[in-house]
Amino acid sequence: MKRSFLGVFLLALILAINIVTTQFMVHQFFYEHYTNTLVCVALNLLLFPVALLIYKKEIHKGGKKHEQ
Repeated sequence: MKRSFLGVFLLALILAINIVTTQFMVHQFFYEHYTNTLVCVALNLLLFPVALLIYKKEIHKGGKKHEQ
C-alpha cells in the first residue's frame, strides 16, 4: 500500500494536537477552569472524525493488495 507523505503528516499533526489539547484539558480541569475544559473536549471531539476521514482517504490510495 502506498502512503502519501501529506496524509501521514496530517495524521501525525492531528495526533499531536490531540495530545496537547488533552494535556491542556486535564490541566484546566484540575484548576477548575471548566469553560476551557469544555472547549478542549469539543476540539478533541471535532478532530477525531477529521482524522478518520483522512485515514479512510489514505487507505484507498494504495493498490488493490489490501482488498485481496
